[in-house]
Amino acid sequence: MDRGLDVLRIIQESKAVSLNDLHLATRLPKATLLRILKTLVGSELIWQRIADGAYVPSYTFSKRARVFDEETHLAEVAAPILADLCKRVRWPSALLSPRLDHMVTIESNRPMSDFDYIISPNPVGSFNVNMLRSASGRCYLAFCSPKERAAILARLRKSGRPGDALAHNTAKLDKVLADVRARGYGARDRDFGGHYDLPRSQANDGRNSIAVPVYAGDEVVGCINLTWIARVATVPVIIERFLPQLNEAAGSISKRMTA
Repeated sequence: MDRGLDVLRIIQESKAVSLNDLHLATRLPKATLLRILKTLVGSELIWQRIADGAYVPSYTFSKRARVFDEETHLAEVAAPILADLCKRVRWPSALLSPRLDHMVTIESNRPMSDFDYIISPNPVGSFNVNMLRSASGRCYLAFCSPKERAAILARLRKSGRPGDALAHNTAKLDKVLADVRARGYGARDRDFGGHYDLPRSQANDGRNSIAVPVYAGDEVVGCINLTWIARVATVPVIIERFLPQLNEAAGSISKRMTA
């Protein structure tokens, strides 16, 4: 029990920790640690993130300890749903959340996908995703509250980065976001190849993406996307085949966020 409590304390203090980190911190054999971790997961005191395998305190445990982190709660709720989505769709998906003027990945089923190689294994939260040009950014902007949208765009209009230029073209941006709301999903700008600032002609990751919103009650708290190799399928083909599954996954996350 003492060893289990030590492991739980380290995870709580670190917020996210790998098996090797725990091994170095406790000097316990990894086989012993895995048994302890299995018990803690089974007791819903911790959970294991798909994106990088890190062990994270559960929302239930954090709530009891009066440590609240809604973003971690969202990732915890989404993880098994993203895992199930990947089994059905095979293409990788990510759960993204807003950070002032950009989006970041807070969970991903990339390691489970048959096509994991098409996405770089960036650490969770380490890569700034363009708010105005990416599928997830456009989706979030389209479905968030008008007040939040105005605050995000006000920040983006102060930016001098090429990737934020659309914030200055109000008419065009309004049409883009209206189209997203009408379709029910966000899609990449045709000139967006994954790089925050550069056009696809200069930086092309060879991918395409769509994204749908995730709610907690009436509030949009993030988006889940679906990413594929652009030359393999067009957006309409992906929409026809996989949009229902993506919407179902988003709906399941939303339902659990309000349960």
